Amino acid sequence: MLQGLNKTLNRTCILLCLMLSLTDIGFAQLEAPAPSSAEERLKAFELRSEKTETSILNQLPIENVGPTVFSGRVSDIDVNPDDPSIFYVAYASGGLWKTENNGTTFTPLFENHEVITIGDIAVDWKTGTIYLGSGEVNSSRSSYAGCGLYKSTNWGKSWSHIGLEETHHIGRIWIDPQDNKRVVVAALGHLYSPNKERGIYTSIDGGKNWKQSLFVHEDAGAIDLIEDPKNPSTLYAATWERSRRAWNFVESGKGSGIYVSKDAGNSWQQVNNEKSGFPYGQGVGRIGLSAVVEDNKTVLYAVLDNYFRRDKSKEAPQKGLTKDQLRSMDKEGFAKLEDATIQAYLEEFNFPEEYSLDYIRSQMRKGKITPLDLVEYVEDANSLLFDTPVIGAEVYRSTNGGKKWEKTHEGYLDYVYNSYGYYFGQIRTNPSNPNELYIMGVPILRSDDKGKNWTSIWGQNVHADHHALWVNPNRPGHIILGNDGGINISYDKGENWIKCNSPAVGQFYALAVDNKEPYNIYGGLQDNGVWMGSSNYREGVRWHNTGQYPYKEIMGGDGMQVQVDTRTNELVYTGYQFGNYYRIDLASDKLKYITPKHKLGDRPLRWNWQTPIHLSVHNQDILYMGSNKVHRSMNQGDDFEEISPDLTQGGIVGDVAFGTITSLHESPLQFGLLIAGTDDGNIYVSQNGGNQWTLTSEELPQNMWVTKVRASNHKKGRFYATLNAYRFDNFERMIYRTEDYGQTWKEIGLDIPHESVNVITEDNVSEDILYVGTDHGLYISMDGGENFHIFNNGLPAVPVHDLVIHEREKDLLIGTHGRSIYKMSIAELQSMDEDMLRKEIALFADKTIRYQNSWGEKRAAYTPLNIPNQKITAYALNEGLAEVQILWKDLIVYSSSEEMVKGFNQISTDLSLDPKKVKALEMALKESDDTIRLKEKSNGKYYLPKGEYILKVQKDGQEDISKLTIK
Repeated sequence: MLQGLNKTLNRTCILLCLMLSLTDIGFAQLEAPAPSSAEERLKAFELRSEKTETSILNQLPIENVGPTVFSGRVSDIDVNPDDPSIFYVAYASGGLWKTENNGTTFTPLFENHEVITIGDIAVDWKTGTIYLGSGEVNSSRSSYAGCGLYKSTNWGKSWSHIGLEETHHIGRIWIDPQDNKRVVVAALGHLYSPNKERGIYTSIDGGKNWKQSLFVHEDAGAIDLIEDPKNPSTLYAATWERSRRAWNFVESGKGSGIYVSKDAGNSWQQVNNEKSGFPYGQGVGRIGLSAVVEDNKTVLYAVLDNYFRRDKSKEAPQKGLTKDQLRSMDKEGFAKLEDATIQAYLEEFNFPEEYSLDYIRSQMRKGKITPLDLVEYVEDANSLLFDTPVIGAEVYRSTNGGKKWEKTHEGYLDYVYNSYGYYFGQIRTNPSNPNELYIMGVPILRSDDKGKNWTSIWGQNVHADHHALWVNPNRPGHIILGNDGGINISYDKGENWIKCNSPAVGQFYALAVDNKEPYNIYGGLQDNGVWMGSSNYREGVRWHNTGQYPYKEIMGGDGMQVQVDTRTNELVYTGYQFGNYYRIDLASDKLKYITPKHKLGDRPLRWNWQTPIHLSVHNQDILYMGSNKVHRSMNQGDDFEEISPDLTQGGIVGDVAFGTITSLHESPLQFGLLIAGTDDGNIYVSQNGGNQWTLTSEELPQNMWVTKVRASNHKKGRFYATLNAYRFDNFERMIYRTEDYGQTWKEIGLDIPHESVNVITEDNVSEDILYVGTDHGLYISMDGGENFHIFNNGLPAVPVHDLVIHEREKDLLIGTHGRSIYKMSIAELQSMDEDMLRKEIALFADKTIRYQNSWGEKRAAYTPLNIPNQKITAYALNEGLAEVQILWKDLIVYSSSEEMVKGFNQISTDLSLDPKKVKALEMALKESDDTIRLKEKSNGKYYLPKGEYILKVQKDGQEDISKLTIK
């Protein structure tokens, strides 16, 4: 059954990845904070760099535990024209990667800078110069703002920042093929606020200086940029007017258009107008451009997100009763409808059995419901995606430099863009075949007759939502595609595809764990469903042979939050966007839809894109869900009751669900002690299971998005809250703690840089340890939030969306939105106390390892030596030299001098024996076991045999010891 649901979601719900909805009528605007300045963001990076240098945590180990198979959202591809097995892939929030073996493996090249998000890259393949435009342009909910342009002159090994910090989102970069210091940039500008730093920028000195050569207005930036293949100094640019707010997205406007420059970008002239044949005016959305030479002249193609409405008079009438008919119908008109007509409508939209035909007739006669109620009951953020009658994707062609345009096809290109064409906007032509075109949307389409007819080349192993494509001009049929599911390569024009997904670049929203051995990790991802897999995951390709990938998908769509009933580890609660949640029985492969519905005649519930759910630790039959109200089920989701009023400010008129609960938590110390946060800045606390709720956020910054609320593991009245203003383009850090159930709040984490905060988690063992995830990484406090230390030893500067502790194994799971999942042991952190923090040197828990006869040997002549590498964790109060010793009773059998950093240290030892101590150790061992013999290994070394040893570390006159056991 799970597979059946996932197939359905692949056909329909995956299309819902960016759906919009109408919210309740409420206040017209939220008072917005000013956008963060480029100066603030650059200073934040400086502070982050300083904290990296001084962090006491950066020798603690961490590992990426995947998954990789579904990859993540690709924003651009740049391919070596002379050797297409070498190419770069830019990910929306996963950095830049390079492959030199046709996508078999990739190497990360851009991951620890001011930002990790990328909009476009341009490579000069003659010199190794790369220009990287930061800030994804797809204008999604998680299209993170960039910090301008970066440049590398050594194939991406190192980078310099070269300005345009306020552009935020860069759509395209053009390098003059004759002079790579002449660069033109199409800058889209801020996503959630108007600004002047958008349009076209040019530089003639490799980015040292910039000139803004095209500016339309503060809500219209440049999204695409191409050269004339016959005359590279002639450029064409597309501008796009769009205005996004947390509650609304205006996707089109008069500022959208097509421009031409005859002087390499120094000056521009708009070429589309009322008489050009290309749509003009308020309904013009995102535009993508391409050009090809045909019969020795340049032909331009443009794909348009046409947001003008369809002419319904030209469409075939819908059969049966429609929502549009009900909208304008009174109850007298409804009374005249035939029973069969009403019944068909109820069945089409899956009305519950309680709303039978007789019930509907009766309530309508009594005036308790209206025909409009039958519409509003079934309309949500998902359904309105398909009910918005926009024209959608269209392709136009010009043979005279954009002065005149003709649509290439008849009718509509249905289900390519739907109502979210802002997410796409890419078209490609084949330089060696002017008849061959490609457009990218939910599917990818190919035309072999200049755009007249189109066919889908969306293969079985190809993800939906396509954003990048390279067409090989030298080998017919060879194309490289980038989408929300990574990289695909075809050698037959898309008839068949291979998948190249080895980088761990998944965009996780939320994580959960169970209590199996080994335990499983669960996570919901942007556009890649919900997956589960073992915590002992190891990266590799052995699964190609076994057929068993370490993770498996258990839900399609955009995967959201997960809760696991750890009594059996078989019941999982999860779902997809806008509150569509299920109870899944993994043992029987059965699932049940559990989302509570409003009563017919009531206002519809409002569900956030990432609807919060929470399973009570006091009784795991009890499940909480948050819409604009809190819902509680006492029987595993079979039935729900509302236990709160509307906790939001009431909603705003717009086309995005808003006025919703974003975070919900119950205290592990008291049943029914609840806290809830909303997207419009409210935080409520209930101390009695939802009977009364108290607004506690009046003293906090108002109208902020509450990203996380958490009840303490150690004190009943203590709660934590993180807020952010990301959806105002303000990236201020906001973290708060209350000790009195929200009566007063204290701001903590004041030393964390100016960067949006997504999550906070209190350690389950030590109340002084806090973990915070921001849009640029992980921070840990050892003193209750007074001071935070950055952790980035192997963790890139990637958005961290969730943090989950596995209590039994003492692991911290880090869910990132761009680099999948990381795991780190926090056992050492949890064992720290004030005495250890004051010591000059301190060791942690005893170590136990297994002896191997193969130490110092090769399994075969062609295999490497097996050299043990035991890590010993120590804490140093100050940097300096330390002496490390391993002793058998009083005999020193190993010693080394190690340079220590301030904080945690990982001391490596290969467990080899001091050659001068071999005889002495043999004599000592005979006293307890005369069968032990020390044997010289192939590498000339002796290794410590089984036994119990003393591990000693000395520094500045102080020492600490622990036990090392070799079994």
